[in-house]
Amino acid sequence: MQKSIFLNHISLYSPNKICFEDFSAQIQTGNRIAIIGNNGTGKSSLLKIIKGDLPASEGEMQNKNVSFGYVAQLISGYENLSGGEKFNKALSAALLNHPDILLLDEPTNHLDLKNRRSLIKMLNFYKGTLIVVSHDAELLRSSIDILWHIDNGKISIFSGKYDDYRQTITRERQDIENELEFLAKKKKENHKALMKEQLRAKKSKERGRKFVEQKRWLPALGDLNQSSAQKRTGKSRESISNKRKILNERLSNLRLPEIIKPSFSLIAKDIALKTIVSVSGGQTGYGHKIISKDINLSVAGSKHLAVTGDNGSGKTTLFRAILNYPQIKKSGVWNLPHSEDIGYLDQCYSSLDETKTVLETLTDLSPEKTHAEIRDFLNDFLFRKNEEVNKQVSVLSGGEKAKLSIAKIALQTPKLLLIDEITNNIDLETKEYVTQVLKEYPGAMIIISHDSTFLEDIGITHYYKL
Repeated sequence: MQKSIFLNHISLYSPNKICFEDFSAQIQTGNRIAIIGNNGTGKSSLLKIIKGDLPASEGEMQNKNVSFGYVAQLISGYENLSGGEKFNKALSAALLNHPDILLLDEPTNHLDLKNRRSLIKMLNFYKGTLIVVSHDAELLRSSIDILWHIDNGKISIFSGKYDDYRQTITRERQDIENELEFLAKKKKENHKALMKEQLRAKKSKERGRKFVEQKRWLPALGDLNQSSAQKRTGKSRESISNKRKILNERLSNLRLPEIIKPSFSLIAKDIALKTIVSVSGGQTGYGHKIISKDINLSVAGSKHLAVTGDNGSGKTTLFRAILNYPQIKKSGVWNLPHSEDIGYLDQCYSSLDETKTVLETLTDLSPEKTHAEIRDFLNDFLFRKNEEVNKQVSVLSGGEKAKLSIAKIALQTPKLLLIDEITNNIDLETKEYVTQVLKEYPGAMIIISHDSTFLEDIGITHYYKL
C-alpha cells in the first residue's frame, strides 16, 4: 500500500534567521532521500517536522497513518555502551515495529569502520522508505538516490546519485567561470578598442580644428567621432557589467566551496627522511588498566598514516601517550618529538582559545608578522572581511573553527600532526576545506578516522591497526 507524505509550502524560521522557506515535496514509498547542507541550516529540524515532533513555521504536512522509526544524532540512555553499541541498540528499537519510514540523523557519527560498513550494507538492503541527514560521502554514494540540499534559505531537490550531483554543479560552475573569463577578455578588447578610437578621434579632432579655423562651420569631426565611440563603448561596458552581475549571482547560488591553497612554514629540508615517531613494544593504559599493547610503529619524514581499530581499541589513548598526557601510563620504547613540534587537531578544536578573536589567534602565534601579512594569510583561509577576522572564537561556527584550526597549523607547521576524528559533525563544505589542506600537508601526519572516503581523498596509503 502506497503511503505518501506531502510537504506543502513548508517554512522554518529561527529567531535570527530563515532556515528555509516555501518548500514543497512528495515523499513516496521506497524513496531514499538524504538531507544535506551546512551546519545550522535546519537539517535535523526538517527531519523532526517530517516526523511530526516539530511544527513548521509556515505551511502544512500530510502524513496520515504513516509510522516512523527514528534515531537521533545524540542518543540518550545506554550509558555504559560505546557509541557504536548505543547506535545499534537505538536502530534495533527504531526498526522493531517495521516502520513505513526510517529517519536517521547523522547515523555514522562515532561509529568505527566495522560498524559503519555494517550500517551502510544494511541500508543498501533496506526496502523501506529512508530519509537520512548525513555528511558521509560513502553513505551518500551508496545508499541514496534523491538529495535535498538546504542552502541560502532554499531547499533544492536533485534526483540521482551524489557523485552525479557533484559533477552537475561542478560542471555548471565551470561553465559560468568560462563565461566570466570570456566577459573579462571582451572587456579588455573593448578597452583597447576605445583607446584606439580615442587616438583616432584625437587626430581627427586636430584636423577638424583646422577646418573650423578656416571655414568657421561645423564642430570638429573628431568630437563627434569620440562622442559616438564613447556611447558605443559605454553601452557595451554596461552590458558586460550586467552579464557579470547575473553570472556571479548564479555562481554564488551554486554554493560550491572555494578552494583553499595554503602555504606551509615547514619545508622539505626540515623533515627530510628523519624518523619523527617510533614506538617499539609499546603499551598504554590508565593506572592498572591496560588499553593496548604490542604497539610497534614508525613514522618518518612526510609519511601520512591512519590508525584504525574498533571503538575502545585505544586510538585516542595512543595520541595522548604521544602527547605525553600525565594520566597515561606507558611502557616500551617511545622516541617522540618535542611538544612544540607536535600539532593536535581534534573534533572539539581544543587548541583554540575561546576568548581571542580570529586575528588575535594568529597574531599571538606569530608576532613577528605584520598586520597586513596576517590578514593576507587569513584571506587564504577565507577569513576576509573585518567582521570575520574580528570575531571572537567563542561565537564561531564549527566550520569556521575548523578553518581557523588548520590556519594555525599552516602558519607554524609542526613536524608531526595528530588528527582525531576531525570529520565528525562537520558539514560537507568544511570537510572539503579540511581535505584540501591535509592533502597538501608536508610533514608527518597520524590520523584517526572512520571515514574511508575522507582518508582516500587526503591521500592516505599507510594504515596501522590497533
